[in-house]
Amino acid sequence: MSLSDKAGFRFRSLPMLAGALLLTALAGCQVRPLYSDGPTGATSTGLASIEISDADDRVEQEVRNALVFMTSRGQGEPVNPQYHLALNVSHRTMGVLYDQARDRAGAGRIVVKADYNLTKTATGETVESGNRSAVALVDFPAQEFAKVRAVRDGENRAAKELAEIISADIAAALGR
Repeated sequence: MSLSDKAGFRFRSLPMLAGALLLTALAGCQVRPLYSDGPTGATSTGLASIEISDADDRVEQEVRNALVFMTSRGQGEPVNPQYHLALNVSHRTMGVLYDQARDRAGAGRIVVKADYNLTKTATGETVESGNRSAVALVDFPAQEFAKVRAVRDGENRAAKELAEIISADIAAALGR
């Protein structure tokens, strides 16, 4: 075999070798759908048995309501909860486009943040905890009532998005 034949053989076998290594790496991967066990499986049942702490203000109540709906799939809070979700939500509004000539903001950002801790009610053991945030962008019109309504709509959008993120975190923890 000549030197050029050996080099050609190496280059032709390189893609096969790379493919074999990729298949070997993927064989160890254990990815599965979050709700692969169906609506009556362990993940869905665990989500439906979560009680959520009471809210302190309107935005926290929006996050709580969305979480109750998502975890129970519209059936409300459980009678005998297996888990307790302690939820603490904060929010703030800030202007990002400031018009100095008119001394007012033209657009803003609503940031809603939450600290949460999911524990088993029987043992008090922490299952999942963390902090998440969601941002909603809003335009501030010149009319005061329209501005107040724009802020409220932005808070509602950010609260719903935050609830979706927390719900996915909790579902992933219960699915493990």
